[in-house]
Amino acid sequence: MIRRRIEKKSTNSCPFCQSGKLPDYHKPEILKKYVSDQGKILKHLRTGVCAKHQRKLARAIKQARFLALLPFTTRVS
Repeated sequence: MIRRRIEKKSTNSCPFCQSGKLPDYHKPEILKKYVSDQGKILKHLRTGVCAKHQRKLARAIKQARFLALLPFTTRVS
């Protein structure tokens, strides 16, 4: 079995801790950076977000999806 290596950023690189701002569903342009091209929420190891802000980020992405600010998926059939 081949395992893929996930690139991990440094431990203190949480963009929300550094800026002091919380993830908010009102700003979908910021939330798009934390969603894959398939519409999945990226893991904290890939994005460098701390666990506290990852939970708030996931909640904000789900709220933005519900309000149609972000698509659930980008697949076009």
